[in-house]
Amino acid sequence: MNRQDRNELNQHKSCVLWFTGLSGSGKSTLANEVEKQLYKRGIRTYILDGDNIRLGLNKYLGFSAEDRKENIRRIGEVSKLFVDAGVLVLTAIISPYEADRAIARNMFDTGEFIEIYVNCSLEICEQRDPKGLYKKARNGEIKEFTGISAPYEAPSSPELNIETGEYSLMESAEFIIEYLIQRQLL
Repeated sequence: MNRQDRNELNQHKSCVLWFTGLSGSGKSTLANEVEKQLYKRGIRTYILDGDNIRLGLNKYLGFSAEDRKENIRRIGEVSKLFVDAGVLVLTAIISPYEADRAIARNMFDTGEFIEIYVNCSLEICEQRDPKGLYKKARNGEIKEFTGISAPYEAPSSPELNIETGEYSLMESAEFIIEYLIQRQLL
């Protein structure tokens, strides 16, 4: 059995939707909504979220540049296994450095890695602050926090740029579904 056989069995192609953006931009929320929409269409999916990955696979990694690089590499490798298994995988991780995202992209064949920039201003992300992390970072309780004391390099040419401060969750999810249909992945 190979990926083509699995894709045939599933009646859809496999790929990775790589959601990147600041904390609070809506990556996980959007990935979960896209997964719901794909489930309704009978698409086999799995979400790899920054939080669930750091609880297990990357439990002992910190937030230094080297640890972040290793975090992204491991998530790329796991995503590659899911894609080979015929699953459409959604990753919702900050992945702050463009070079690290490029390493992940290079693990995949052309068209299998779909970078989705969940584009939201720092101001809106701080207003949302669902986990209270920005407040802690501003108070010096969290070192190396992306967007405050550590950089975030926005993608220079993502496949999709979703401005979650301007569009509703449903509109944002629909942009992604339409992209997948146009690319004949569904």
